[in-house]
Amino acid sequence: MTATTDPLTLWAEARSEQRSLRQLGRLVRSSTALVRSAAPRLYVTQLVLQVAAAGALAGQVFAVRSLLTGMLAEDTSMSRVAAPVAALVTATAVVAVSGSVQGQLRRLVGEAVSRSMWQRVLGVASRVDLRTFESPAFQDRLMRVQASALSRPYQVTQGLLAAMGALAACVVLGITLITISPWLLPLVAAAGIPMTLVSRSESRREFAFAVRSTPLVRLRGYFALLLSGRDEAKEVRAFNLGPWLRGRFDGLYEDYLVHLRRHALRLGLLGLLGQTTSALALGSALIAIVWMVDGGMLTVAAAGAGIVAVRFLSTQVQGLFGGLRSIFESGLFLDDLDIFLRHAQTPAGEEDGSTAPVTFSRIETSGLTFSYPGTTTPALAGVDITLRAGEVVALVGENGSGKTTLAKLLAGLYRPDEGRISWDGQDIADLSASSLRDRVTVLFQDFVRYALSASDNIRVGRITEPLDPARTAAAAEASGALGFLERLPDRMETPLSPIFEGGVDLSGGQWQRVALARALYRDAPLVILDEPSAALDPRAEHELFAALRSSLQGRTALFISHRFSTVRGADRIYVLDAGRVVEEGDHDALIARGGRYAELFHLQSEAYVTGQAPR
Repeated sequence: MTATTDPLTLWAEARSEQRSLRQLGRLVRSSTALVRSAAPRLYVTQLVLQVAAAGALAGQVFAVRSLLTGMLAEDTSMSRVAAPVAALVTATAVVAVSGSVQGQLRRLVGEAVSRSMWQRVLGVASRVDLRTFESPAFQDRLMRVQASALSRPYQVTQGLLAAMGALAACVVLGITLITISPWLLPLVAAAGIPMTLVSRSESRREFAFAVRSTPLVRLRGYFALLLSGRDEAKEVRAFNLGPWLRGRFDGLYEDYLVHLRRHALRLGLLGLLGQTTSALALGSALIAIVWMVDGGMLTVAAAGAGIVAVRFLSTQVQGLFGGLRSIFESGLFLDDLDIFLRHAQTPAGEEDGSTAPVTFSRIETSGLTFSYPGTTTPALAGVDITLRAGEVVALVGENGSGKTTLAKLLAGLYRPDEGRISWDGQDIADLSASSLRDRVTVLFQDFVRYALSASDNIRVGRITEPLDPARTAAAAEASGALGFLERLPDRMETPLSPIFEGGVDLSGGQWQRVALARALYRDAPLVILDEPSAALDPRAEHELFAALRSSLQGRTALFISHRFSTVRGADRIYVLDAGRVVEEGDHDALIARGGRYAELFHLQSEAYVTGQAPR
């Protein structure tokens, strides 16, 4: 199956797909494996109850036959009908109790399947390599799987269990009906043919509607996010966007309801046709029973039992095809899920190779070239830089010059298209990616603000290790965050978000210090800081960089900044432009050279001195 998301293409694939017995077998096997792996004990219990319920249905038929025989006998008495009555009551109770228990079991099984699916989906989403994760095809598939991760597995579960229970009941009731009259079973089976055709048509129409309405539903969901999102709330109120956004949301919802009404009407008419045809076929079976009684081929008692069996069997036939319809409708989800879960396999080279060294003396890049998927212009082209142990090295340049991309490659988040990165002469392509990333800590400008405690926000820097309060406090002190964190209501255990009870929010500068503490807590030999002072005021920025060397404690630092005043103390500065290194040296040497760095530095200095933005 392709990764296409075009609605017309998906619909064409669905129409061309044959709903064959072979496909049905595959879907049933997939569904069974899904349920058994998620809740094996509940699955077995459900099967036992279904068999018991099927046997009880047959017991009801035989009990009705015995009861009618006793009631129609010339010497009828209470003793003659007591046993059939008791059997009928018992069988009815078993069916009722089994149905009630199965309802709760289906709920538990559905939740177990949903949990299993979320675990697998989130496992893939968090493990797949960054280049794959950022691709449009993967994001499209991830969105589809997430949208179905709760509803579709539950639907498959319910459809499978309903079909299995109905199938068991059909087999038992069919055998029971044969003992009454072999001619009745084909008539009842014929009643299932219209339901089969209707079920197939409804499945195709349901999927077609889902494909056609997906773009509209996604856009509607986006407007709902704008109206309810915490990050968007300030601007929505500042620009009074609420009425306009609600109008767009309501309009999209109304469009969806118009399409839904038409779809529901078509399905309703289709269902009416199928049910009417099926009822006529069942009516033929009942007429046949009357005809056989009139012709002396059936006793009245057998006829009564036959009527009960026919009614029970017709209900189970509908349940069987209803369950199969649910499985058919979820076929696309199962296929999509299977393709998505293939990403769970460890990416090539992720664990292959030797373990990265604990420390290094020198990191070098040679001819480093990299392009993002779908782009023709390289983000990096022939980049050569050197990082020595204990140095503070800066990357500067205008937006889009390749600074953050270079940081991602050095951190092992991307593999270069050309060139190499070496640690003490060893190509990192020969090192396992996971061990390399373990030796690097990265603080990106758009770092995550976890709605967790302050302590957790810091220790996620090395979450695999046991909590060390002293180490957490030391990292917070080194970043300048300890003072304000200790003044919080619950100190380091205070949630850093007002969306949870007892939580507080921090300023942008305070958050930046917490994120820096996270990077220092990781205690990796290479520290990459992307705009680490972007949210700091000038005084806080000066204090941060004045203490940077002591905070790093001998670790190598590569920091990216647009503020040229903050890089003056770096041991070496690389100037990037359009993905290439155009200058290299310390601050004084670059100023004396009068090149690109000096030009940008003087432009910023002029803005500070005159108070006007450079032109």
